[in-house]
Amino acid sequence: MKRRSFLGSTAAGLALQPGLGTAQTGQKVLRYAFQKAETSFDPAQVTDIYSRIVISHILEGLYTYDHLARPPRLKALTADGPPEGSADFKTWIVRLKPGTFFGDDPAFKGRKRELVAEDYVYSFKRIADPKVNSSSWGELEEVGLLGLKEYRDSLRKSKADFDYDKPIEGLRALDRYTLQFKLSEPRPRFIDPFAQTELYAAVAREVIEAYPSRSGEHPVGTGPFKLKDWRRSSLIVLERNPNHRERFYEQEVQPADDDAEGQELLQRFKGRRLPMVDRVEVSIIEEDQPRWLAFQNGEQNFLERLAAAYINQALPNNKLAPGLKKKGFQAYRSLVSDVYFTVFNMEDPVIGGYTAEKVALRRAIGLATNIYAEIGNLRRGQAIPAQSMFLPYTYGYDPAAKSEMSEYDPARAKALLDLYGYVDRDGDGWREGLDGKPLVLESLTTSDLTQRQIDELWQKNMAAVGLQVRFKTGQWPDNYKALSAGQYQIWSLANSGSLPDGQDAMSSMATSRIGSYNFAHFSLAAYDEIYERCSALPNGPERLALMAEARRLSIVYMPWKCRGHRFVTDLAHAEVQGYRRPPLWVNWWEYVDVT
Repeated sequence: MKRRSFLGSTAAGLALQPGLGTAQTGQKVLRYAFQKAETSFDPAQVTDIYSRIVISHILEGLYTYDHLARPPRLKALTADGPPEGSADFKTWIVRLKPGTFFGDDPAFKGRKRELVAEDYVYSFKRIADPKVNSSSWGELEEVGLLGLKEYRDSLRKSKADFDYDKPIEGLRALDRYTLQFKLSEPRPRFIDPFAQTELYAAVAREVIEAYPSRSGEHPVGTGPFKLKDWRRSSLIVLERNPNHRERFYEQEVQPADDDAEGQELLQRFKGRRLPMVDRVEVSIIEEDQPRWLAFQNGEQNFLERLAAAYINQALPNNKLAPGLKKKGFQAYRSLVSDVYFTVFNMEDPVIGGYTAEKVALRRAIGLATNIYAEIGNLRRGQAIPAQSMFLPYTYGYDPAAKSEMSEYDPARAKALLDLYGYVDRDGDGWREGLDGKPLVLESLTTSDLTQRQIDELWQKNMAAVGLQVRFKTGQWPDNYKALSAGQYQIWSLANSGSLPDGQDAMSSMATSRIGSYNFAHFSLAAYDEIYERCSALPNGPERLALMAEARRLSIVYMPWKCRGHRFVTDLAHAEVQGYRRPPLWVNWWEYVDVT
């Protein structure tokens, strides 16, 4: 992978030069860097977190989260209040706020274009369109909109084009501002997925049709910002959307009475119109050192996710270093709703499968992985061991749980491999497969320093039990494409939470999500049955018991080796005010000020 110079990647635009603040440029500019490149700005075609962050500030969905509420609380965004559900949780009505307008675009032919209910009907139909091939379809399919899956299935057989004017019983605009959803099964948490505003955002049909095959390059939405400039994998510039409706800070947030930090932010920014900044400039700087130096030198005024290599320098004993504090730097450290993990392709002939010997191989790999050395040495203590796929801050996560997922036991790993026939037959120190051929594990990876260090540790862990590992290095977006297509054997990456319910994490192993978030291509009837039952049940002991059984099955079959949940430290220069890390959502730029 070509290393990017931090100077080269931030050289565009006067506001990117060190030392040029609001007074010199006349604009309030938030400047920071993504660790990985974006892929697309079409909400129907993304899964990566970096593209989702950008989309969430340009396009809007029906619901979002109260930015200051802890624990997370859903709130209306373009909807006009909460959804109205029937007693059986199978019919839902959502009304839109009148007076919400898209940003200007030539596709509108000079008209000021209002957001209407039909825009959501069209946007959700796009997710169902087989030719769009949306990764969000599995989630929308599980919502159970009457007639939508059946129509999609018919198109997949006939290869015909999606008729966007065809009425769908479960997805209707009753009038200009009213949506009706009819479901095949009860869904007590029906609205939760739609709070992922970056995935279920409204797009205008005129825009999509005006730029065929370029929808990911030309986002036009109702959000607080618009895309001003984009140099793929290098620089993304957003500016304030002049058509964004009038929103004030105090109207959008409601912190708890005993939340001192939230109440202080509310009082400080009360009366301020959103967004408070004029411009956001995001560079792509994949290497940790250039990103850290760019922040220190003032080329960036915000640093998201300080690399573990600099934790001891910036936060000795998890407190901001005196020298940085003297400069006015601010630090924000929190346990985030994520899990980093190793995923195994269950369809791979070497590592996949459900027979006892294949399960033993994956569990042996898990037991031989020294997550404690990774956390203590490479991550500088900025994580806790993961016990399952359930994420902090979500329903179903048990902070007191303890499981094999967090065990490091190379002796047991060796015993499992020996017992199931993975032995060294030729005396070269490496185990062979059951067919007598060399057993070589192949993992996708990237070339950044932190990942190389993690890879080296894991390779040593595997060598200690007689397993060979080879790495296939590629750019992150390319690896992700291979992952989504099931064209890989092993990869290590992370998932970030976006919903408050643990069923979102469970979906990563549901058969219906193969082709989207089920990266392992895991398919087990017993697991799917639990998953479906959890969808229809209200929260309570019965549902928690099912979640515990799903956790057990995921550990038994080990399609993932969950390794840890991370502490994240974000840093900001003194000029950036009002930042508070969101536990689940990714749209926060409009809530900060740059002085």
